[in-house]
Amino acid sequence: MAYKIAVLPGDGIGPEVMDEALKVLKSIGKKFSLEFDIHKGHIGGAGIDLAGSPLPKETQELCKGADAILLGSIGGPKWDHLPPEERPEIGGLLALRKMLSLYANIRPVILFDELKGISPLSAKVLQGKIDLVTVRELAHGIYFGKPRAFTDDEGYDTMRYTREQVEKIAKVGFETAMKRKRKIVSIDKANVLHSSMLWRKVVTETAKKYPEVEVTNMYIDNAAMQMIMNPGQFDVLLTTNLFGDIISDESAAIAGSLGLLPSASLGELNIHLFEPAGGSAPDIAGKGIANPIAQILSAAMMLDYSFGKTEAANAIVDAVGKAVKEGYRTGDIAESKDNAVSTKDVGDFVCKTIESL
Repeated sequence: MAYKIAVLPGDGIGPEVMDEALKVLKSIGKKFSLEFDIHKGHIGGAGIDLAGSPLPKETQELCKGADAILLGSIGGPKWDHLPPEERPEIGGLLALRKMLSLYANIRPVILFDELKGISPLSAKVLQGKIDLVTVRELAHGIYFGKPRAFTDDEGYDTMRYTREQVEKIAKVGFETAMKRKRKIVSIDKANVLHSSMLWRKVVTETAKKYPEVEVTNMYIDNAAMQMIMNPGQFDVLLTTNLFGDIISDESAAIAGSLGLLPSASLGELNIHLFEPAGGSAPDIAGKGIANPIAQILSAAMMLDYSFGKTEAANAIVDAVGKAVKEGYRTGDIAESKDNAVSTKDVGDFVCKTIESL
């Protein structure tokens, strides 16, 4: 069976780090006898430049017919002059999320021991292993609630959740916890927000179905502080769209570089999307110095979440860990600029490691 993958390289550094991810998929396919049917499409700024749309119809059809989507970073200042709905981020990425009914964002953060020196947090704070994941509701909340409006004199948005919406994301959070340390911190603002009061009530009721999982409720302001003071206490963080947007970026900073961090967005249509957490970094595009690890690890998440190939996914994660340990690091995570390797060097090493298993 061949898995059909819609590959959308995107903008800036997207195409060059995507090349490395595809190279790694080719190696993993040979090693584990997996066949991938790769089809490339355009999105974001590339879609605008080549087809006049941040999400061309051809790309829409490609994604609808795929088993999974591997996306690169999109956007850049080149397209910032366009109206909001025509920009790469809104007209491309958000439109794609809506089209596929993506409702759960999974964003893991692992701090490699060898990279603790580049984390902005002190060694005192980083004692022990930092390995956590944010499960963020992606399709509702304040980003989508109505009424909403903006005028010269007033702006307002509505944070709205239903029981069904909270139950759906809570299930993802608890199922994720069951595969890890069986610990969840549910993040809300239930002391002042009615939507958070419902959130906490439904999460508490859902927890009864997972008696093995330890559940803690935490207000978002305290959670943000705890992330800096003691990130090692967290395993799974379950939260709303807005709070998840904030806390996942904060947790990402712990690792020292966005170039290390993958993500998965799960959809109701069972067509999931996988992408790096960082941006398109147009200032370094084409220089061969971008970190491909986030894109490579996004491909590993795809193998696990979409295709159920956990062993193959773990092989990629282990190979990336070996690359970091043995000094195959791009400039953003290298001990010094003189020791930095190229984008291609990292991909080559990961492939070589996989092939030697």
